[in-house]
Amino acid sequence: MPWKGKVNAAVEGMIGYVITRARPRPAAVQPPRDEPRPPADPESDRLLRAPVFVLSPVRSGSTLFRVLLNSHSRIHAPHELHVRRIAVTLTTEPVRQAMEAAGHRTSDIEHILWDRLLHRELVRSGKEIVVDKTPSNVFAHRRITTCWPDARFVYLLRHPASIVRSWHEADPQARPVEEAVRHTLQYMRHLEESRRRHEGLVVRYERLVDDTEGELRRVCAWLGVEYEPEMIRYGDKDHGEFVKGIGDWRDKIRSGRVQRGRPLPAPEEVAEPLREIAAAWGYL
Repeated sequence: MPWKGKVNAAVEGMIGYVITRARPRPAAVQPPRDEPRPPADPESDRLLRAPVFVLSPVRSGSTLFRVLLNSHSRIHAPHELHVRRIAVTLTTEPVRQAMEAAGHRTSDIEHILWDRLLHRELVRSGKEIVVDKTPSNVFAHRRITTCWPDARFVYLLRHPASIVRSWHEADPQARPVEEAVRHTLQYMRHLEESRRRHEGLVVRYERLVDDTEGELRRVCAWLGVEYEPEMIRYGDKDHGEFVKGIGDWRDKIRSGRVQRGRPLPAPEEVAEPLREIAAAWGYL
């Protein structure tokens, strides 16, 4: 073969090799999601003891509640952590075989990871009690009690019509009132389902802002810690940045002080889809 032919053949071979190597490998096929199960031995499988979860709809004052709690010397209430969205992917057949042989389901490994992350948050804070207040946890209350059978719940309620109005006002163009009703009602219904399934402490946003000390004393007693007056002056503490996506970010929470809530809506101002929940929560 002439030398030019040999060069061309070599080049073509290299191009073919590069193209073959550049082809994307097929994505690992994940098996169907398994059914989450409690830890085989909570004493050894979990680092956290009795973690606390604040379940609330969006726009219910959960960021205010968290910074008040976080101002206590023994309570760590970080920004929203969204741990339920952290998922484990087993990318190869050998690793799936290895985990199965070790007796681990995918959800078991996720629970270990969630527990480790929250425990790390608590240890870094130097405190004793961790409180996670991510609103979307209302959709995962059964998974939470599966992961942590000793989990404790605080139910933060607010007048449903006030929730809708607050969510709408955060972005009126993108969030018309009808959409605000539909969106926030999902949170309310799942929260009410959790209240029927799991015991917990009920805190009302309206009472929290009207009688902050009284409500915090009640919460502290339920958590088994002494009330500390410094909790009310949350602006004196460092709670991290107030960033959209992991909590409230607007001027009211940035003020560093508790502000009075808006007047409660009149009964006739409550939209029909909200009336059942409003009655169940004692607002009608």
